[in-house]
Amino acid sequence: MKFARYTFLLAGIYGLLVLLPQYFLEAKVGADAPPAITHPEFFYGFIGIAAVFQLVFLVIAFDPSAFRVLIPIAILEKLSFAIPCIVLYLTGRMAVGGFFIGGMIDLALAIVFAIAMGKVAKGNP
Repeated sequence: MKFARYTFLLAGIYGLLVLLPQYFLEAKVGADAPPAITHPEFFYGFIGIAAVFQLVFLVIAFDPSAFRVLIPIAILEKLSFAIPCIVLYLTGRMAVGGFFIGGMIDLALAIVFAIAMGKVAKGNP
């Protein structure tokens, strides 16, 4: 159970540390990866929903057994960014950079979440 607790605790904290500063980086993102953001509602909506999901990870960390039903959804949340990053990279629409690396971190977290789910299911520590 400790593995699952620490996995989701660290993922939630990491996610909040990465996502929340982006609320103040709209202009920088537009400058670093042109063109400028033309639909800020999508930008801020993505950050908002992703940040809220980090709170779900923290809830799971509180009691992985009780919230085991949320773990597959947590895995899907990570894959929902990782898979498009891979597809965009393979089709030449995304370069290896911050967003791609973030997608690969999400892929790694999805795998670790699946391992944690297996440990919770078996009652392993």
